[in-house]
Amino acid sequence: MLPTTVIFDMDGLLIDSEPLWGEAAEEILARFGVKLTNEQYHQHTGLRTWEFLTWWFAYFGIAPEHIESAERDLVDLVISKVTAKPRFLPGVPQILEFFQQRGFGIGLASSSPMHLIDTVEALGQLGRFIQVKTSAEGLPLGKPHPQVYLDCARQLGVSPLDCIAFEDSFNGMIAAKAARMRCVVVPAPAQQNQLRWNAADLKLSSLADFNENLLKGFSNDRAPAQSLQNC
Repeated sequence: MLPTTVIFDMDGLLIDSEPLWGEAAEEILARFGVKLTNEQYHQHTGLRTWEFLTWWFAYFGIAPEHIESAERDLVDLVISKVTAKPRFLPGVPQILEFFQQRGFGIGLASSSPMHLIDTVEALGQLGRFIQVKTSAEGLPLGKPHPQVYLDCARQLGVSPLDCIAFEDSFNGMIAAKAARMRCVVVPAPAQQNQLRWNAADLKLSSLADFNENLLKGFSNDRAPAQSLQNC
């Protein structure tokens, strides 16, 4: 029996916003005399904004009372950049149409604030596909904790076992698997060959590569989805 529901991450999967987050974080941290290396920045991809800032403020000894204003400014800056330069990734909205045509429930589960989620949804006219949106913004724990995915499945009225999650980050993949969902990862090109993606059920280079045959491979009556690894 095939899954009935699909849940997508947003940043780096549906929209190429990760570089914009990087630009915005660099600008905000520069106010405090901090510059991260690319390796340092990517250690925390998929975390919530305040978690990212809390980690690096503590690391560099920046007073924590600045976190709230820095978070607000960082999110506002990202929204401004995304609005000015929206770049949806290959396969969007085709993959949304693919699942809609097959009667799937469609959700979005993101670490980003709901204000940014709503902005991206409007820019891409994605509301005609997405039935439920959940944000980890106000949750006690964000990704890699599974709560944002569990909340999305609950609001869609389905078991997590009936869901396929699409992710681009390691923290997101762990969250989806911890929720007991099958997970398709679409890593950034520079990360495609990392062995850690073997924990996913399927790895693709683009959302545009997903097709009917791959979907059939997720049938509960067939071999474990790990056999579908497309490395």
